[in-house]
Amino acid sequence: MRCRKLWVWAAVAVLTCATGCAGLSRPAPRGGAGEASGRAADASPPTGPAPQRTAAPSGGLPSVGVLLDADGHWCTASVVDSPRGNVVATAAHCVYGDEGAVRDVAFAPGFHGAGEGTAPYGTWRVRAVEVDRAWEQDADDARDYAFLTLEPDGRGREVQRVVGAAVPDWESGPRRRVTVVGYPNQDHNPANGPISCTTDTVPDPDLAGSMVMECAGFWDGTSGSPWLADQRDPKRPGRLIGVLSGGDTDTESTAVLFDARARELYTRAAAPAS
Repeated sequence: MRCRKLWVWAAVAVLTCATGCAGLSRPAPRGGAGEASGRAADASPPTGPAPQRTAAPSGGLPSVGVLLDADGHWCTASVVDSPRGNVVATAAHCVYGDEGAVRDVAFAPGFHGAGEGTAPYGTWRVRAVEVDRAWEQDADDARDYAFLTLEPDGRGREVQRVVGAAVPDWESGPRRRVTVVGYPNQDHNPANGPISCTTDTVPDPDLAGSMVMECAGFWDGTSGSPWLADQRDPKRPGRLIGVLSGGDTDTESTAVLFDARARELYTRAAAPAS
């Protein structure tokens, strides 16, 4: 059983895991085995310091933030490089449920601060939500990613111009060293700021085309967190190879590798408005 690390607000229906979720929400069946065919060869994890086993509070990245509405924030999202500079990536279960796509949602990059928090770079309204048809019809775990098109902010700026973006990678293998940045809910994150973990991934034995990391601290709210390969510093956020989609505890987290179908959604999100 895969549980999704989602801090549920009014925008998303409240569902609860029946077993084995350690407080996480909304279970879904898992299927398949082995690695996806046709993937590029795995990149060997680099040498250097040992992978982290526990996430730590951090300054985050300017291009990573939260999805929020009038009731607060519930998921993590990040800016992905696009021609118009107006696309963010997150998990499908964060933005599309039984009643369709969420509405009246905004993205706040660099969000932090106890209580209601602050959005130091401003907020951008979500104009369109792109999810795979297999997610729309069956909530297929293998398609738990989404791309959102944002409106310009109140000053007419596109989000990427303000905070930068990670370059998408559509052909990554499942063995990578990644940096994952996310926003747990305030029950486990009183400072209401980002956490990060740099660690190694392995293939998910329960879902083809997915990867797993073991790093404690990724509680509800971290769904949609970017998995960034080759991340160096805030000005070089690296390559986005997937987003956090599930995990049975705060220690084990999973992500679906971006592939050709993910790229199709991205292309739709990045297309000029008709």
